[in-house]
Amino acid sequence: MKKAIILFNLGGPDKIESVEPFLFNLFNDPAILNLPTILRFPLAKLISKRRAPVAKKIYEELGGSSPILKLTTEQSDALEMKLNQTGTPVEYKCFVVMRCWDPRAKDVIKEVRLFGPEEVILLPLYPQYSAATSGSSIKEWRDVCKKNNFNIKTSTICCYPTDLNFINAHTKEIIKKIKDLKNFKLIFSAHGLPEKNIKKGDPYQWQVEQSVKKIVENLGDQNLDWVLSYQSRVGPLKWIGPSTEDVIIKNSKIQKHIVLVPIAFVSEHSETLVELDIEYKQLADANGCKNYTRVPALGVNEDFIKAMSELIIKKEEYKFNEGLYSPKTQCPSNFKKCPCLSYE
Repeated sequence: MKKAIILFNLGGPDKIESVEPFLFNLFNDPAILNLPTILRFPLAKLISKRRAPVAKKIYEELGGSSPILKLTTEQSDALEMKLNQTGTPVEYKCFVVMRCWDPRAKDVIKEVRLFGPEEVILLPLYPQYSAATSGSSIKEWRDVCKKNNFNIKTSTICCYPTDLNFINAHTKEIIKKIKDLKNFKLIFSAHGLPEKNIKKGDPYQWQVEQSVKKIVENLGDQNLDWVLSYQSRVGPLKWIGPSTEDVIIKNSKIQKHIVLVPIAFVSEHSETLVELDIEYKQLADANGCKNYTRVPALGVNEDFIKAMSELIIKKEEYKFNEGLYSPKTQCPSNFKKCPCLSYE
């Protein structure tokens, strides 16, 4: 029996010339700009053109391209190896699908068809569900399948914010950085969202909070000085907070050792390597910070790969096993946009 695993991520430009079209793909997504196509298309063109010069400078800091495809492919390879070492009578093959740059769903579906699986399992590389990330990727895949008449059993693992192995992965990476530190502020930084998204029922903020709560419990330090904040705010809308910038400034001024944890990113990209490592460090330095540490994204962390592997293999038990996160019973009832484990 063959099973195809579709790993979703955002993607990133593969060269400087790709920055503007990448931004256009991002802002032309209805999950990002919820407008009719006739309005969204020209607005996405305008925004991407205006933001391209600043974004190009960011990617120049990374050598002219985003590392996210390379790093996601490494995760895909590690997961595929792990799955095929489990002794099950299933041949697993992992495929990477990016939402805003190559490889796109419309191209990857051809490779999946050639593989000939009996089942497709959708697994976003976003631990916490949002309509703007996992939701958008899942919808695009389903739309492409419908367009290409690709009718096959499909399961969706939409989120895993408190999965034990995922929590252990973060815990171990944090301990490596803080075990010998004193007078530090542990800052969990997640990508922000406009408040209106949360008020409409997006479970992202709540799920991020659950991830952080479990990690703090797992660290086992009753006196741990920590905070959850949100980064990458753009545009005039009010976003969820507090902002990572404000938290860094406040704690730099009182001489705290800043320790940043990217809690909603599982691979390094512009928002970790540039925003956290360069821009926020400069902000901390300018406000009196003497020590600045960043915990790495999970990447191919052994516990993280194990988390994804067990979510796939044990997905039928996912809703019922008390040791695993069960979104259907734990998500507050007003969150309408989280599909949790869905079967088609």
